[in-house]
Amino acid sequence: MAHTRSEQRGLRRSRVRRAVRGSESRPRLSVYRSLHHIYAQVISDETGRTFAAASTMNTDVAAGLKSRCSIEGAKRVGKAIAQKCKASGIEQVVFDRNGFLYHGRVKALADAAREAGLKF
Repeated sequence: MAHTRSEQRGLRRSRVRRAVRGSESRPRLSVYRSLHHIYAQVISDETGRTFAAASTMNTDVAAGLKSRCSIEGAKRVGKAIAQKCKASGIEQVVFDRNGFLYHGRVKALADAAREAGLKF
């Protein structure tokens, strides 16, 4: 049985989410990659609360970018989400790639968040 591209991502997403669970002490950093933007948010699965969010749709992140769907945009989102986490007192997170393969923009976001001081 052949699966569509979105069904395949859904299968990968559910497989990853079985192992990845965010808590109050170590929330989940969820990444979503669309065709034109990249989004990241830090979530506690225990309470359903979002602690911080950043995306290339934010004007402070997208200022001066040539293209919002670039690796440079993903790096800026990673740095911005790490700064917001630090301001909220969050040091460690669990990384949730949300079914997307760990390369390109997703990897750039994760590396930039690590460089800004967030621990996975």
